[in-house]
Amino acid sequence: MNMQRRSKSVFTRRESGARSYCRAFDTIFTSAQGSEMVDCEGRRYIDFLAGCSSLNYGHNDPDMKAALVDHICRDGLAHGLDLHTGTKAEFIQAFEEHVLQPRGLNHRLMFTGPTGANAVEAALKIARKATGRTNVIAFTNGFHGVTLGALAATGNAYHRGGGGLPLANVTHMPFDGYAEGLDSVGLLRKMLCDASSGLDAPAAFLLETVQGEGGLNVSGDRWLADIATLARETGALMIVDDIQAGCGRTTGFFSFERAGITPDIITLAKSISGFGLPMSLVLVRPEYDVLGPAEHNGTFRGNTHAFITARIAIEKFWAGGRFEKDIRRRSGIVERGLQKIAALVPGARLKGLGMMQGVDVGSGDLAAAICRAAFRQGLIIETSGPDDQVVKVLAPLTTPDEMLEAGLSILIEATRHAITAPRIAAE
Repeated sequence: MNMQRRSKSVFTRRESGARSYCRAFDTIFTSAQGSEMVDCEGRRYIDFLAGCSSLNYGHNDPDMKAALVDHICRDGLAHGLDLHTGTKAEFIQAFEEHVLQPRGLNHRLMFTGPTGANAVEAALKIARKATGRTNVIAFTNGFHGVTLGALAATGNAYHRGGGGLPLANVTHMPFDGYAEGLDSVGLLRKMLCDASSGLDAPAAFLLETVQGEGGLNVSGDRWLADIATLARETGALMIVDDIQAGCGRTTGFFSFERAGITPDIITLAKSISGFGLPMSLVLVRPEYDVLGPAEHNGTFRGNTHAFITARIAIEKFWAGGRFEKDIRRRSGIVERGLQKIAALVPGARLKGLGMMQGVDVGSGDLAAAICRAAFRQGLIIETSGPDDQVVKVLAPLTTPDEMLEAGLSILIEATRHAITAPRIAAE
């Protein structure tokens, strides 16, 4: 029995069956740098998953790492509850200067528990307390987390089934483009204006502008603006879940910038720490900052180490507009590569936006076969969509052009292999 097989046995012997990503990428990873990961046998993999968009700046950014190591070596605070700390102050100041002020936002920052789902839970609490209403309108194919409040707003039946009890106080309505010819905003407006529609007045509209797990469905700018208008008209708050689509993934720091709107509440997590460290926060307009002290509590609300790397990420990548232009350029490389893949599969179509793009190949089996073949050739990539039929590229935003091209070439070859070797789907 080789070393890797012996080491992997501990996972099957002791780790919960709830594990997921490791099933698709069955090796033991030991190091990573930039857009590459290395396993225990020294094999290198190009990373087109990036911690499911938690590593937008790649693995082990040297500047973030140096600042974090320095902080640790001089006995900097490791845990601070929600105390005032120098590291928190420096992060807030950098975020204010380079993110909020250039975009004309005056939102306050609420540091929640370290997961995106916890930020969504806090956002829902805020909206319900601020409006005195209980219902929330979420959208088809949305994914907001698997804690019970966030799960109620999530559309996926598999995840909803894991809740073990009725999921209430959320109404699911059609996302933009859900059904051909359907004016979903017009339908919403008519129902909210009709006292006999059965649709309770909402505390909030909760949405992703690009649905990451739902299949890379992109909302139109007009649709987003119309939802924002409808929220104002009906006394509801607009919550944008930017946990996966934010931090530059769709080119702007926030995914909604393209539509010229200002949500009342914004949730961030995943890449907000810059380094893959757990961190999440809620941005809320001052007039809706209604939760009292510790009303949304958590021992790890505000990760001191993450404040350090998050500040470096903001200052390094978001001071000025150069990085955003570079994301846009790299997005073009991804799109051109994906067009070649789509041309290989009859009926396939491109989906997504920016560095959050993929190809809907029409079949979960085929998408899985493509990803398996890619992994065998040294590329880490996953699927999304209601039937896992979308091959989704989430490469780090900092991926060098030549590595991006190399990863796309592997993906093209994996697609050719998958469509000419149907037996792979049954492996």
